[in-house]
Amino acid sequence: MTYIIAEPCVDVLDKACIEECPVDCIYEGNRMLYIHPDECVDCGACEPVCPVEAIFYEDDVPDQWKDYTNANYEFFEDLGSPGGAAKKGKIDKDASFVAAQPPRGDH
Repeated sequence: MTYIIAEPCVDVLDKACIEECPVDCIYEGNRMLYIHPDECVDCGACEPVCPVEAIFYEDDVPDQWKDYTNANYEFFEDLGSPGGAAKKGKIDKDASFVAAQPPRGDH
């Protein structure tokens, strides 16, 4: 189990969660942030600091955002486990489901 970032993060990328994560497992894609399922230690530090309430424990992702669970896993399929987001930097991609979403907000 891991934490999942869902729809409210798309085109927001606030990054408050990155600051709170003690194991540096939140990676930045083009349109949203992703939590690495193998690197996350399930501490939950990221969840309360998200200003758009986009972070959920995997079993608690609301039904309307269940596709984001697969998107979080898909994002890391070809990356493997880089061992920390800071050294990887922004990753120039998104999960296909996220990339297909219409633009949100002011973007």
